[in-house]
Amino acid sequence: MSAVVTSTRVAARSRLVLDPMVIGITAALLLLGLVMVTSASVTLAARDGDPFFFAERQLAFALFGACCAAIAVRVPTATWQKLSVPLLIVSFALLVLVLIPHVGHEVNGSKRWIHVGGLNFQASEAARVFLLLYLCSYLVRREEEVREKVIGFLKPLAVLGLAALLLLAEPDFGSGVVLLTTGIGVLFLAGVKLRHFAALCLAALVTFAALAVSSPYRLRRLITFLNPWADPFNTGFQLTQSLIAIGRGEFAGVGLGASIQKLFYLPEAHTDFVFAVLAEELGFLGIALVVALVIALVYRSMMIARAAAEAGLKFQAYLAAAFGIWFGLQAFINMGVNMGLLPTKGLTLPLLSYGRSSLVVTLGWIGILLRVHHETASSKAVALRGQAR
Repeated sequence: MSAVVTSTRVAARSRLVLDPMVIGITAALLLLGLVMVTSASVTLAARDGDPFFFAERQLAFALFGACCAAIAVRVPTATWQKLSVPLLIVSFALLVLVLIPHVGHEVNGSKRWIHVGGLNFQASEAARVFLLLYLCSYLVRREEEVREKVIGFLKPLAVLGLAALLLLAEPDFGSGVVLLTTGIGVLFLAGVKLRHFAALCLAALVTFAALAVSSPYRLRRLITFLNPWADPFNTGFQLTQSLIAIGRGEFAGVGLGASIQKLFYLPEAHTDFVFAVLAEELGFLGIALVVALVIALVYRSMMIARAAAEAGLKFQAYLAAAFGIWFGLQAFINMGVNMGLLPTKGLTLPLLSYGRSSLVVTLGWIGILLRVHHETASSKAVALRGQAR
């Protein structure tokens, strides 16, 4: 009898409580992304003999990412918290490795990739998650110091700043900005004093501005962003083609698969600028759908973070919040770049753009988010049973 009771308790503990809203939104974005990657890349891929080359790889990595999410959801968040320092070391090792000649693989002038098993893995994708895991762990361990002393939040910020400098060396200015901004957002949620936070934001803006104008390459991108039509066939070519695609879409779009700009006019149509192809083919309605799904996932992430905080699970709350801030920020930047609202950055649209490392790491992080929801629900269930007794 006792063995039956024990097995029942073990089964209850192992039964996962998954969030249907997170799963549903993720599935919707993945399916929409797969359709748009197929549409945006079919002409480019057909030139090399296989029109579905990118679509098949996107599907394969989506399935692999789903497996990673399934594994991550089974890993207790306490394990990530214990491994935060070793993972921090791994993140810096990855960021340094890409800068080593013959180790880091260069694409389009940037050393962001490492060859793994015949495939290119973007080191910054995994490094970003590991760095934010460490930040969340640090905020739990040094909560009072972070809230009361300037040095308390300057220490983790220095760690993120060093990582951002390594990203700039690749160069990957966009990822550095996203990492620092996400970290600052999590620090704000941790309760940093308002005056300290305001000074930090001001210093970050000055630093980003100085970095933007310190490099001729970044300055040229900034000037082009302000007026892409001044040089529409050279530096402004990518942005003008994106704007043409979005303008052609109007309200309901030209129809799925009927984009003209993807026919060798718009560079990176299936990666960084898949949103422009979506806008052309599905119009304002397609844009509204993507924006709504992104907002819904960010909102749900923050609600999971809030529930975890109310349950006393601080590390888990910071993890969920970090994902929500990062996901919303990167999606906003990608869409802003496509619409000419922000300078051009090499950032994918999470879950929609063709991106092997980005897709796998994002799905793995969603697995961690689902784990946070499970542990929060389990904690509340235990508390309710305790009150009933």
